[in-house]
Amino acid sequence: MTKMEIDTYKSKGSHIGLFQPPTCFTADKSAIIDAMHFKIKHNDATARSGLIETPSGTIHTPAFMPVGTQGTVKAMSPDELREIGAEIILCNTYHLYLRPGDSIIHQIGGLHTFMNWKQPILTDSGGFQVFSLSALRKIHDDGVEFRSHIDGSLHFLGPEKAMEIQCMLGPDIAMAFDECTPYPAGYDYALRSLELTTKWAIKCKEYLSNAKATERPHDRPSALPSLFGIIQGGIYKDLRKRSLEELVAIGFDGYAAGGLSVGEPKEEMYDIIGSIGTQMPADHPRYLMGVGDLQDMLVAVENGFDMFDCVMPTRNARNGTLFTSRGRISIKRTEYKADPTPLDPDCNCYTCRNFSRSYLRHLFLAKEILSMRLNTLHNLHFYLAFFRKMREAIEERRFAAFKKQWDGILARDI
Repeated sequence: MTKMEIDTYKSKGSHIGLFQPPTCFTADKSAIIDAMHFKIKHNDATARSGLIETPSGTIHTPAFMPVGTQGTVKAMSPDELREIGAEIILCNTYHLYLRPGDSIIHQIGGLHTFMNWKQPILTDSGGFQVFSLSALRKIHDDGVEFRSHIDGSLHFLGPEKAMEIQCMLGPDIAMAFDECTPYPAGYDYALRSLELTTKWAIKCKEYLSNAKATERPHDRPSALPSLFGIIQGGIYKDLRKRSLEELVAIGFDGYAAGGLSVGEPKEEMYDIIGSIGTQMPADHPRYLMGVGDLQDMLVAVENGFDMFDCVMPTRNARNGTLFTSRGRISIKRTEYKADPTPLDPDCNCYTCRNFSRSYLRHLFLAKEILSMRLNTLHNLHFYLAFFRKMREAIEERRFAAFKKQWDGILARDI
């Protein structure tokens, strides 16, 4: 496919509904790979809880995905992740392609075997990472030329290549290749970015559909992944609506909102979340990419989103910021120097059951490796427990009260 099949956008915001997907997709908009099933179990207003069934296991939603950028969640072993309740993790296509290489991981048996994680894996497409290398990349109609941040070598990543890499990695869920619209971006730039994202989404689905038709069992370490499309459009509601409608016309296994939490004010992010969340197909998973602040995720769940990922709990842990049921703690502060109490008296994680704030402060200031491990274990445990409690609140139809209670706690530093 050499030319984008969209020429109906005659004026800004108009004729949005005229997009027609390629003819090869018009007859069947069902799941690309019959390997993922989504079921809503409970609704509380527009918040919802459910189940995503994948070949590698079940994911309870709303779900938080710890980020394992390079095939590892920093400072955590796979067993520890399982013990604290992680059901799915996210791995990074861009980084694993550059090192150790998707072909190496494929030879070992795919990501699940390579990192000894038997539960579900989602891989991003590499679009956001390439976007973040603005000084090292050039965007073309058929993909992005960029230089490796590791050794400066020149590479090209387009929709077909992104899908090829992800199929070699063998995740349960793959993401379509997109251009992540930066902030700030003018309307015309956001429109061009959206058009490119739709064009690439078509090529991603075409690649995976063709791969499914020609697949031989010995070609890959596991079944082909399900595929999610990514909504772009910046802070412009009409462009977001257009992007969503074009992706739905193509047909994906799930839908994600990308290009948020990239520098825009929270009010603008919440405005887009509120306008797009409940408009996404109700019978498919809705994924808000890269947003990991707990208050932001409460807003998103309130607006019907199901899946989230972010480095916030792990990165903050390594920097000494810890989340508790009483508010955020900066463990380096002098007031904790001789504090014998646990980090969070209401938490039953290994860190809180065994160590004092005083000891955690000492480890952090001494730059001990154990500091990163104990802090990360606690923060991820807190996030995953928070999501379990949130699912319970939805099931018991008290999500509004849950959100009100936690909005006050999460804004507090102690």
